[in-house]
Amino acid sequence: MSATTEHFGKHPGAVPTGSQLQALNQWVLETAMLTEPARIHWCDGSDSEFEDLIAQMQADGSLLPLNPDTHPNSWLHRSDPDDVARVEHLTFVCTADRDVAGPNNHWMAPDEAHVKMDALFAGCMRGRTMYVIPYCMGPIDSPLARCGVEITDSPYVVANMRIMTRMGAAALARIEREGSFVRGLHSTGELDPERRFIMHFPEELLIQSYGSGYGGNALLGKKCHALRIASYQARQEGWLAEHMLIVGIENPQGETHYIAAAFPSACGKTNLAMLIPPESYRKAGWKVWTVGDDICWMRPGADGRLYAINPEAGYFGVAPGTSDKSNPNALASIQRDTIFTNVATTHDQQPWWEGLDDRVPAKDWQGRDYAPGNGPAAHPNSRFTVSAKQCPSYSPEAENPQGVPISAIVFGGRRASLVPLVFEARDWTHGVLIGASMGSETTAAATGAVGVMRRDPMAMKPFCGYNFADYFAHWLSFDKPDAKLPKIFHVNWFRKGDDGKFLWPGFGDNMRVLEWMIGRVEDRADALDTPIGRLPRAEDLNLEGAALSAEAREKLFAVDRDAWRAESENIAAYLQDYGDRVPAALHAERARLAERLKT
Repeated sequence: MSATTEHFGKHPGAVPTGSQLQALNQWVLETAMLTEPARIHWCDGSDSEFEDLIAQMQADGSLLPLNPDTHPNSWLHRSDPDDVARVEHLTFVCTADRDVAGPNNHWMAPDEAHVKMDALFAGCMRGRTMYVIPYCMGPIDSPLARCGVEITDSPYVVANMRIMTRMGAAALARIEREGSFVRGLHSTGELDPERRFIMHFPEELLIQSYGSGYGGNALLGKKCHALRIASYQARQEGWLAEHMLIVGIENPQGETHYIAAAFPSACGKTNLAMLIPPESYRKAGWKVWTVGDDICWMRPGADGRLYAINPEAGYFGVAPGTSDKSNPNALASIQRDTIFTNVATTHDQQPWWEGLDDRVPAKDWQGRDYAPGNGPAAHPNSRFTVSAKQCPSYSPEAENPQGVPISAIVFGGRRASLVPLVFEARDWTHGVLIGASMGSETTAAATGAVGVMRRDPMAMKPFCGYNFADYFAHWLSFDKPDAKLPKIFHVNWFRKGDDGKFLWPGFGDNMRVLEWMIGRVEDRADALDTPIGRLPRAEDLNLEGAALSAEAREKLFAVDRDAWRAESENIAAYLQDYGDRVPAALHAERARLAERLKT
């Protein structure tokens, strides 16, 4: 192996020294011997390094500059057409005991997985640069933040990781202080779908990903570290790593409540995180602050409340459907300094996607002349990567190392029927059952059929790094005598009427539901006690200016007992999938739900 430390551009990344970094240096050396790169570059996260990376990718055509007048410092990346989404069926959790991974994960024995991956990685970086990316998930000085190092041969990954994490010298310094980090090894390989695996070794704090350049498979700090590995760490250390947005709701009196909300991918997390209230709310003095749009790490504070940080520093958002109507803040965020992936382009090289406006694109996401017969112009899972600080509603509290106190936890998914607009859990155990049993119709964020209802507990089905039964028990464990836990709610923005159209206007009008939740937290809003939980009546929400049909007012605030009895039985059958490890308290709570539905 003849790799040398690369003098990348004008600013070479220095090989770190220090006794605490001996393990890191040894791992990098062993990885280089396995993958045989031509060069090794230690990333420092500097502006000049980023500029050199961009210039390199523009030179080789893997990054295309967009219109500098409308979208300065913005670029388009087109991925391989067979590499456009997470691949859940090729994503494995590798633990010594299969039951630790659980039936919710694809499992492979660690020894078998290492042999398989070593064979794939052998010599895979010949002629390429091996980038070493030290990064921190969370504010660099937060006690809840955790560090990692990703090794990759993709400059596209490096550029995205710089936006999505606190990457470079400061992270390396923290790794040296702590001596602990999550290891991630990634190679795009040949981008062969038959030679593509994403392996997680939670007991080793190790991730290995081969054969994909797509974000969720390649940006290892994101789902792989911040959810699959971190959820395992969180159970060991007494905190929660969740697939949740964090949003702050400031009332006219200047008081802010923070809400953490879990939705499956492409179900409106970013829209809710960046919500703009209706005009009447804005005039009254309500404000919304964005802390995070996708991932939330929570831990109990000294006062018994849960405190949360957003471990990410940027947004890797879904482009289609993002518009001035649906999410003005997101659209404003991505007008500059943004990397777009698999969107279409207009004649003057502006990014475009379905739902943006009524222009006709010139090139589709594969670079072909746009033709409607070829399908959507932008891939349904096309993305934008941008710094969180560019969001107009960005909260400075996102950098608070202690996190923000959480007043409410919200679960929600796409349900065309059955589930009302919003209901409140009776207590923490009931709330855990609500989260554990939530269902949603699938979207384009993962490969496979779209529109199929599946159970997606806490929106963590693709992301929990260990057995769901143990995960439910971990959630239940936070209910202690001295705890001041958030109220738990469930929402459904996607209920449809008899005509197949959505009954609730959604988007900014979701503020009306959030206001009711805050009223419940403050014990000043009314609710009706029902078998499934506490529901508002239509008159309990501020619906001034909201155009709701009579059908909407009837179905959004009602409980169909017969349909919910069937749902209760389905939940019971679903919990049985996890066998004897399911906490008895959860079965008992489900039984209480069934009993309430009888009377």
